[in-house]
Amino acid sequence: QVHVVESGGGLVQAGGSLRLACAASGSILSINVMGWYRQGPGKQRELVSGITSGGRTNYADSVKGRFTISRDNAKNTVYLQMNSLKPEDTAVYYCAATVRTFEKMTFSNYWGQGTQVTVSS
Repeated sequence: QVHVVESGGGLVQAGGSLRLACAASGSILSINVMGWYRQGPGKQRELVSGITSGGRTNYADSVKGRFTISRDNAKNTVYLQMNSLKPEDTAVYYCAATVRTFEKMTFSNYWGQGTQVTVSS
């Protein structure tokens, strides 16, 4: 079994910063990619940023230049540093990981429960 847990959300004023963390644990053989999605009120879930085990990254256009994703492969943990936050960044942020376990030996997707980020004006 694989567990994915997010932390670091909260309430912040526009222009402020937050740092999210996501840790995957369990019977993990390898992780192909970890990333962050978000879903704002009345919106579809969208990809914010992703990072491969080798460090390759991508970002949604709306967060480029403001958010930075990083990872610690030894701890199966990914971080999202969010700077210059805007009210439109308000959403539940979900961590996702594509994981191969010892039992299955094939990659499967796992999701965290989400962490709320609220940016006030």
